[in-house]
Amino acid sequence: MSSIKLVVLDMAGTTVKDQHEVEACFVKAAKQTGLSVSDERVLALQGYSKRYVFDLLWREQLSNDNDIEVKVNESYSAFCTILEKHYHDNPIYPTDGCLELFRLLKTKNIKIALTTGFYREVADIILGKLGWLEGLDNEYLGSEGSIINLSVTPEAVLQGRPEPYMIQYAMNKLQISNPEEVINIGDTPSDLISGIKAKVKYSLGVTNGTHNEEQLSEYQNHGLISNVLELKNYLN
Repeated sequence: MSSIKLVVLDMAGTTVKDQHEVEACFVKAAKQTGLSVSDERVLALQGYSKRYVFDLLWREQLSNDNDIEVKVNESYSAFCTILEKHYHDNPIYPTDGCLELFRLLKTKNIKIALTTGFYREVADIILGKLGWLEGLDNEYLGSEGSIINLSVTPEAVLQGRPEPYMIQYAMNKLQISNPEEVINIGDTPSDLISGIKAKVKYSLGVTNGTHNEEQLSEYQNHGLISNVLELKNYLN
């Protein structure tokens, strides 16, 4: 029997296909609201709460705190509108190997929690279109027949990634007390950092999402895999 009791997975780029659409929506909102930012800078901040990213970037460009709050709200509102329209209007697909991994974890009685930097409304659009909302209660906890056991968004915790709180929240909700029984996996540096901070057994990077092997290898990790299904090699 596996010593792993819980696998925590990121959404966009890890379990949900993402061809840099989120970055494109972010850049579009930034340009629309007068925020100057490069594509490279946006990529480096993938996985973080988007409001946090707008706050960070505006603070780098403005000195008046009152102006910053107004501009952050303006940029974030534009981003939400653009992102929600994108996910409403376009098909959404699981990443290669994702559904096979879910089935494998179910057979091993390993719980599945999905974390994300998205706010709840967008997470629900994505989960709903994939059919992954089915069986979740009003706290987004799963039932015996649900595909996943828990969905966590930044609103549920004090801070989103790169802090460990979403992982710790999932552990608490799913009654897992030992981080050595947990694997965390994502496609961004912030995913890796949050797993390391949570002291999970393995904080793994998947390299077919928004970041490649070279980019992720710069950050502390317990392994880099090319497909989420390769996670099966860590289920000891």
